[in-house]
Amino acid sequence: TLCRAMLEQLGERHCTALILNPVLDAEGLLRAVAAEFGIPVKGLDRLETAAALNDFLLKKIVEGKECVLIIDEAQDLTNELLEQIRLVSNLETDDRKLLQIVLMGQPELRDRLNDHRLRQLRQRIIVRYHLKPLRLGEMRQYIHHRLRTAGSNGLPRFTAPALWRIFRYSGGIPRLINAVCDKCLLAGYVHQT
Repeated sequence: TLCRAMLEQLGERHCTALILNPVLDAEGLLRAVAAEFGIPVKGLDRLETAAALNDFLLKKIVEGKECVLIIDEAQDLTNELLEQIRLVSNLETDDRKLLQIVLMGQPELRDRLNDHRLRQLRQRIIVRYHLKPLRLGEMRQYIHHRLRTAGSNGLPRFTAPALWRIFRYSGGIPRLINAVCDKCLLAGYVHQT
């Protein structure tokens, strides 16, 4: 949800690549990044792929575009892949970075990045943000918003006790809120209630 919202905010000045499933080897990740930017890399080895990516990023800078690489589910990256990301983050000119990298993931990502072996990558991270669990009132608004977005006109709805139970179960974590609400809506449909 946050990733989609961020992509919608990026305008014509930005060129983006989105990696949704980063479970690859280092060469596969580099190829996936290049492919997401639309760079033809079939038949190229790792060094040639890196050179093609560098050339592409330099051209985009000349065109006045900022390139952004977004990696979702980054908590699943191995240390080897995180090291590959660090190497990609080294692509730069004398005065600027060629690529902005956004790592999005579950709370386990924070623990992974705190590993001493990843200190060089951690030193390159300029901004960190950890989304805290929603409070009960925020969760109510979140659920109502999602229902409206899905086309609800007030029905189906969750009662106050149901919302409290959803909050207790989920701890305010959006992914768990979505899962339990989905199950509740399905059960309501099956029971025609």
